Amino acid sequence: MRVTDVSKQEILRSLKLLLLDVDGVLTDGRITYGENGAEYKTFNVKDGLGIRLLQEGGVSVGIITGRSSKAVTMRCADLGITILHQGIKEKTAVLNEVLASEAVSPIESAFVGDDLVDIPAMKQVGISFAVADATDQCKREADIVVSKRGGDGAVREVCEMILAAKRIHPFVEKE
Repeated sequence: MRVTDVSKQEILRSLKLLLLDVDGVLTDGRITYGENGAEYKTFNVKDGLGIRLLQEGGVSVGIITGRSSKAVTMRCADLGITILHQGIKEKTAVLNEVLASEAVSPIESAFVGDDLVDIPAMKQVGISFAVADATDQCKREADIVVSKRGGDGAVREVCEMILAAKRIHPFVEKE
């Protein structure tokens, strides 16, 4: 679904749920393995604060990701994210389950992705975002491409956009 600039603001203002991919969105997409086989991911604290502010502003945040990782489970616990689905290859079915369980319509939801596997979910929500370093196809399919790279403040940028549209201080633009 393609949205106009006017309807983008309306959709952002009405959002109740933000869904995120992890690798390449909340992280820079790199995966590090330790000698003991442990998997390490690095998360951006600015993204984390953006998520917390969004939650405080009444918008739920959830994760639908293709990989499974203890690091993601720990990060979600740290941020109070209870909507967590890992190891999901076909994200649209889970997205529909989340919408139903949260009593949120597709138009009241958003998805942030970075690669081909995210595009079907991005097409099911009211507004979709791609990070700056997403694949070209993902960026073409997104309603909004943010200026920040995955793992480098992209999620914070999305959160601030939503908070500004909802006119939640301190992100309200001065007129």
